Amino acid sequence: MTEQPRTIVVQPTTLCPMDCTYCYLLERHLKQEMTPLVATAIADGIGSSWEPVEVVWHGGEPLAVGVERFVELLAPFEPLRRAGRVRHKVQTGGGRPITDAWCDVFEQYDIGVGVSIDGPRTLNRHRVDRGGHPMFDRTVTGVETLKRRGIHFTVLAVVSQGGTRQAVQVLDFIRDLGTSWVGFNVEAKEGANVDGQTPSIEHARGFWRDTFEWCRDNPDLTVREVDNVLGFLGLASERRDADSKHDPIPTIGWNGDVVLLSPELLGVRSTIYSDFIAGNVLADDLPTILNRSDGLLYVQEFTAGLETCKQTCEFFAFCQGTQAGDRFFEHGTFTATETDHCRNSVQALVLALAELLRIEGTDDDPGADRAYGVAR
Repeated sequence: MTEQPRTIVVQPTTLCPMDCTYCYLLERHLKQEMTPLVATAIADGIGSSWEPVEVVWHGGEPLAVGVERFVELLAPFEPLRRAGRVRHKVQTGGGRPITDAWCDVFEQYDIGVGVSIDGPRTLNRHRVDRGGHPMFDRTVTGVETLKRRGIHFTVLAVVSQGGTRQAVQVLDFIRDLGTSWVGFNVEAKEGANVDGQTPSIEHARGFWRDTFEWCRDNPDLTVREVDNVLGFLGLASERRDADSKHDPIPTIGWNGDVVLLSPELLGVRSTIYSDFIAGNVLADDLPTILNRSDGLLYVQEFTAGLETCKQTCEFFAFCQGTQAGDRFFEHGTFTATETDHCRNSVQALVLALAELLRIEGTDDDPGADRAYGVAR
């Protein structure tokens, strides 16, 4: 792992007023809230030599703590933010209304806003409230408030089985929503989502192929996955072959507990790995917790799994081993290699681009490469 995290995920509350059918959070029905004491311990533990860190307020639904409490949680980070050492981002599903009061907070603390929405109404049906009622209109209303206030926002969208055949409709909707950046998470079985229908690699490949073609004609919307693979292909060959260390992604729960490598592990228990907790910020600072993390069984196994991936997988240079959580939730161990996430978000992505380049005869027409942003 890297010596310092680039991202810290902070859970201000376990509570989420939504009950999305594919949600991985096990404690989303419980109202457990972070105190300013825990927030202060997190801020105080950010290493003095660390590069700027992105602090992502995730959930539950982070807005469920309310404006007043959220501001209290931000206060300990303010000297770091003013010094340029932390940047805040909040990821919301619209489970609480995005009001002008929230927009005031976003502006005052320069908070990046991510909105979770899966596409047009028919494809957003998995996002419902506790009563099973669709969240679509409420989420769009929140987006309209952000736009009225001139606040830039990004989008995260889950691609379920039905959505793999509707990439164009999804992308058109997200573009018209008013964002310039979207990241797609192909549905996988994680945490509480044990009954989800993971798309096949063939369906995922079709989704990415349609996405590449759409992006070629709509350059104003950045799709995270397309940008990642094209950026990788634009690197010099020696940089493509270099190993990059994994971000430990410390995820800090409402009570200060810290898990590493995958936010989805927070609140999960296992007979082999116990509760995955690497420490608690009320007892030890983050650098101390990270420095001793090599002694954790799941970290050791993940490291071993990465080495196996490197030796056996032709996609390793691009993905660098992908996600730790998916290995555990699919295989019950971190030494496993190929996962549904790997097949659907890495392999299918690369194969879709290769297919398009081959179909368009790029060996004879270098201009087709340039159309997809690929350096030859």
